[in-house]
Amino acid sequence: MQATGSSHSLALRRGDFTTLIEALDYAAKGDTGVNFYNARGELYATSTYADLQVEVVALARRLLGLGLEPGARVGLVAETSPHFVRFFWACQYAGLVPVPLPATMHIGGHAGYVAQLRGLIENCGAAVAMAPVEWMSFLEEATTGLTLSFVGTPEDFDRLTPSTATLPTVAPDSIAYLQYTSGSTRFPRGVVIDHTTVLANINDMASHGLKMTEQDRFGSWLPFYHDMGLVAFIMMPMATQRSVDFLGTQDFAMRPRKWLEMMSGNRTTITSGPPFGYDLAAMRVRPSDAEQWDLSALRVACVGAEMINPEPLKRFAEALAPSGFKSTAFLPCYGMAECSLGISFAGLDEELQIDYVDAEQMQEDSIATPLDPEEAQKSKRRVARYVDCGALLPTFEIAIRDEHGNDLPERQAGVIHLRGPSVMSHYFQEEAITRECLSEDGWLDTGDIGYLANGRLFVTGRRKDMIIIHGRNIWPEDLEYLAKTQPGVNYTDAAAFSVPSDVDQQETAVLVVQCRERDEIKRARLVKTIASLVRSEFGIDVVVELVPTRTLPRTSSGKLARARARLDYLGRRQAAKMQHQPEPANSLPMDEAMPQVRYIA
Repeated sequence: MQATGSSHSLALRRGDFTTLIEALDYAAKGDTGVNFYNARGELYATSTYADLQVEVVALARRLLGLGLEPGARVGLVAETSPHFVRFFWACQYAGLVPVPLPATMHIGGHAGYVAQLRGLIENCGAAVAMAPVEWMSFLEEATTGLTLSFVGTPEDFDRLTPSTATLPTVAPDSIAYLQYTSGSTRFPRGVVIDHTTVLANINDMASHGLKMTEQDRFGSWLPFYHDMGLVAFIMMPMATQRSVDFLGTQDFAMRPRKWLEMMSGNRTTITSGPPFGYDLAAMRVRPSDAEQWDLSALRVACVGAEMINPEPLKRFAEALAPSGFKSTAFLPCYGMAECSLGISFAGLDEELQIDYVDAEQMQEDSIATPLDPEEAQKSKRRVARYVDCGALLPTFEIAIRDEHGNDLPERQAGVIHLRGPSVMSHYFQEEAITRECLSEDGWLDTGDIGYLANGRLFVTGRRKDMIIIHGRNIWPEDLEYLAKTQPGVNYTDAAAFSVPSDVDQQETAVLVVQCRERDEIKRARLVKTIASLVRSEFGIDVVVELVPTRTLPRTSSGKLARARARLDYLGRRQAAKMQHQPEPANSLPMDEAMPQVRYIA
């Protein structure tokens, strides 16, 4: 078996099509396609776009044989496999709407995952649903009692009788897919994206953000149910006629080195991930490994997060330098499902640009006043740092607004508002929520906080995550950063938020820290150190709770879910009250099965 090549004789088109169907029809004239690698790094499935198109059309006819109405939703458990890719494109040709469903279990286990699946299927009103064999038992349980036309594995669908009717004509303004956001304060919302909208974004990103060439090749481990995995690595490669190589998300989590091996072997030029993904890979790399790999072709390593931490990227660049990886390949960007995907990109072939600002003025007045780090150290002023997420793609308009909707000047932080052809039309069957964030004249309230400087965008956090203590704005990332400076506390091990005090109902800062240390003296010292750092840096007291690893909840895309972490914390606090147990001072968990311990510092 041989992976598809990186080039062919087709003229490069960067997503300038009217529908995704038209895009696949064009890509099928070439020799590029999709390739899948297993946990051992072995290629186990490959298909050119030409072969894929034949399979997709056959499956589309089988779906239509079920008598589904145009625009009916098809729930797809989005495991990283050829099955999902085939079903996603078959839905396009059949005039149906694919709905990617998560293929992962976090805290809550079996019951939580089944409830999540059921909620999503009910919310989108799916007519049929598919899951690979290994996920089928969960899907069957989730759809028990629901009225669906068909629920089955890919093999079950392949045994259906195909329709002999002509495939429907799909209009550019038809819904291409529903993308559920990884919301944490309410049930995830279904973002409605049509063909014109997503192709406008793909064209914008390919032409201006990535400046794609005929030599480009994609490589990814990102989940297909996340906007980055779906748009950037399923749709964009096909719409630009490029080959793409996939490693399963769970396989990456267990063996991140296989991602690097895959990119080395295939001369990957474009990849992407959140900072913690690069950090995980860097932790598993041995110098002898890096010397054997060749990542010199990797010209774009996109980095996306609400607020980008440069430290993991620095560690990755240092660990992979022997492989030829260049730190200038890192491409900070800003995006969200409500805008299809990409919104802004930093410059190609540039080192990370960091804006150092007066932290106290940012907290007090939301003004990003530049501050030289060396001068700040002399004057004992605290410095906040924000990564430059670049200039907006040409089709977007941006406004930074205060809480009253007034436009703010440069370097004044406020809520980011966007308008452009890549913005969603609405949330699926959520008219009231749509009105909350999308104005009649097309401006989207992103809920993200940021500021502009010299035409560049700097994202500082999420509005809903802001901690307000005694009228001061404190970013949770700043508190989390202090915890992560301590030995044994990794990049993903801390969550900060505020809760009402038991005493006076005033807001109190809380830091939940995943801790692997079992020695109770060292644990107590860790709590005291973190609390002292917070008091020294911010002048506030903080509750520090040490919890076992894998306690902090994450969204479907792997991001920290602070709102859920806060609810979990309040639940533990309430349970302790119900048991009439005092705050433990010296009783420490000896393994992950034992209860968490909270210290008040």
